[in-house]
Amino acid sequence: MYDLLKGLRVTEVSAFVAAPTCGLYLAQMGAEVIRVDTIGGGPDFRRWPLTERGDSLYWEGLNKAKKSVAIDLSRPEGRELVQRLAAAPGEDAGLFVTNFPVEGFLSYERLAAARRDLICLRVMGWADGSQGMDYTINAALGLPQMTGPVGDERPVNHVLAAWDLLTGAYSAFALTAALLARMRGGGGREIRVPLSDVGAATMANLGFVAETQLSGRQRPRMGNDLYGAFGRDFVTRDGQRLMLLCVTPRQWSKALEALGIAAGVAAVEAELDVSFAADEGLRFTHRDRLYPLFERAFASRDTADLGAAFDAGGVTWGAYQTLDAALNDRRLYRDNPLFESLRHPSGLDYIAPGAMATVLPDARAPVEPAPRLGQHTDEVLAEVLGLKASEIGRLHDAGVVAGADGR
Repeated sequence: MYDLLKGLRVTEVSAFVAAPTCGLYLAQMGAEVIRVDTIGGGPDFRRWPLTERGDSLYWEGLNKAKKSVAIDLSRPEGRELVQRLAAAPGEDAGLFVTNFPVEGFLSYERLAAARRDLICLRVMGWADGSQGMDYTINAALGLPQMTGPVGDERPVNHVLAAWDLLTGAYSAFALTAALLARMRGGGGREIRVPLSDVGAATMANLGFVAETQLSGRQRPRMGNDLYGAFGRDFVTRDGQRLMLLCVTPRQWSKALEALGIAAGVAAVEAELDVSFAADEGLRFTHRDRLYPLFERAFASRDTADLGAAFDAGGVTWGAYQTLDAALNDRRLYRDNPLFESLRHPSGLDYIAPGAMATVLPDARAPVEPAPRLGQHTDEVLAEVLGLKASEIGRLHDAGVVAGADGR
């Protein structure tokens, strides 16, 4: 947690991954992020993974450091309250994040009618308004046909919701950029960030699109081979699988030195009349000639011995490990100051991260857990909208809003 965005107020009405991730990143940089959910929770409130009691670890993870307001979004009075929260006054307010449809009670036109300089960041599936989520966008981009073992025609979906996460991060950046423009007199605006556009643009930025357009075919699947350079997993004598990367000339030369195969590689270079040190693409092109040399070298050494040699030479490598093993990795989790163990709304204690960036020389503030659903309803209605206790009580009695107890 840092206070770089302290004083900003962001209202979030969202679900699933991309839009909540945008709000999470803003909150972890110090913004006051007010997440509004329908009473009882939205479609992601009980999303897996779940605790034994049925609390969502997913929801607790994506809503850390936010405030929670519970409002009946199906009722006109509840919808009006949300509109008022989004358009509430204040120089550092009027910032709204949602993945609700373009049309409807949270349309930009309706919100901007209440506040002309309102900035609305709207996460979408497809740019035309069609529904789309990470897995369906990924399927449309062709990546599942590039992923997986050679010779297997079945599409392979990756486990990580990459397009959701990229969209969330890009959305936080775009909202902050729009705020800077507003501070310079640029006024309000709506920013639409479709997962489909984030995915399509990223594929183009990385050269996938140009490669396919110019060659007339998409990249074939190649297992764990690193495309365009030398990299693959190899198995050591004691059965450990290691990933080796040799992208730069130094990485290449140090790997050969640590493995003791420089002479064998030189013989292949002489036969082919090439220099692998000078061109990473040649290492990829002739990888089938090189792999046997590396496979034999890995198979002749134990992991501890080989790892020590790699580290001494500055070789870029990594061991495959399960997540439960990774939890004991001092660099990832065990000794990482990014993480703290804290009590969550589920009543369970487990580690959680703060802001992923380390901001120097600022000191990290403690990680804040997610709120209980509706925990801040009364506080927000009073402080942001200026409602009196009697009016808030009436809204509770009418079932328009609810607190942490569900009432």
